[in-house]
Amino acid sequence: MAISKRLLSQGHELYLLNHGSRNHELPDGYHHLDVGIDETEKVKQLLEGMTFDCVAEFIAFVPEQVKRDVELFRNSTKQYIFISSASAYQKPLSDYRITEGTPLANPYWEYSRNKIACEDYLMKEYRENGFPVTIIRPSHTYDERSIPMGIHGNNGSWQVAKRMLEGKPVIIHGDGTTLWTMTHNRDFAKAFVGLIGNCHAIGEAVQITSDESLTWNQIYDAVANALGVTYKPYYVSSTFLARCSDYDFTGSLIGDKANTVTFDNTKLKHLVPEFCATTRFDQGVKETVENILANPKLQRSDPEFDIWCDKVIAALDQAAEQILKV
Repeated sequence: MAISKRLLSQGHELYLLNHGSRNHELPDGYHHLDVGIDETEKVKQLLEGMTFDCVAEFIAFVPEQVKRDVELFRNSTKQYIFISSASAYQKPLSDYRITEGTPLANPYWEYSRNKIACEDYLMKEYRENGFPVTIIRPSHTYDERSIPMGIHGNNGSWQVAKRMLEGKPVIIHGDGTTLWTMTHNRDFAKAFVGLIGNCHAIGEAVQITSDESLTWNQIYDAVANALGVTYKPYYVSSTFLARCSDYDFTGSLIGDKANTVTFDNTKLKHLVPEFCATTRFDQGVKETVENILANPKLQRSDPEFDIWCDKVIAALDQAAEQILKV
């Protein structure tokens, strides 16, 4: 949404190919193609004879989807931007400082392995057939609709915020001291738009993140401050969390958020010299919290996750008591 708004504000001709659940939030001036990208024959009909300076793909997760895109846009775009993921980088990391040259290998998360496979296919198409791909690897990007958290259930992060508001402890993986990077979507949009039409970005992979590094304790404390409550962490090892739930914490924690990471954005700043992330996390998350508190539709309860949190905390407390009795 932030990218679309920025493009429109700069006078670009924008086509949105989707079913438009949030298009009403945009200012006038875009063209809407009311079709899903997976409706291949309808897409072909709608796009017949059209050419684009850039096609951006945000919802491809497996190689079959990018193969479809290559066939659709091979002769009709000057640039194809694929959104990959920083979770594709090597786990465990040999160096916490990540550049685009950090190896891609994640044995813990199928999502990440699929993104790697998509990248491999697209770069092969670039090398062998000149397909004009640019790969973007974002890390944890957030907006005004969801509070960024490390651990939450299937209904998103509101239940964690609700626990905070109710004075309950919230589960933090590890001891909360590993470093993480949060990037506001406004800042992401600055870099993204700067890569569109950039001839030096063709055939390249570029990561887009803020330069701000935060511990998970700092992240949750900023959320608690925005909510006007006290941060009450309950620390649990990532391995234990992965073993005692049906949530995919093996992938999302051990394969991603449990690792200390900092990102070197030198390459991005070379390609987009004017880029600078200007939204500090405590300021950005305050905007997010205020928007969610003012919009009940964004407050998706998750009682199942809430019960699971209480069970984990009770089980560990009981185990500690039993050990002390021995």
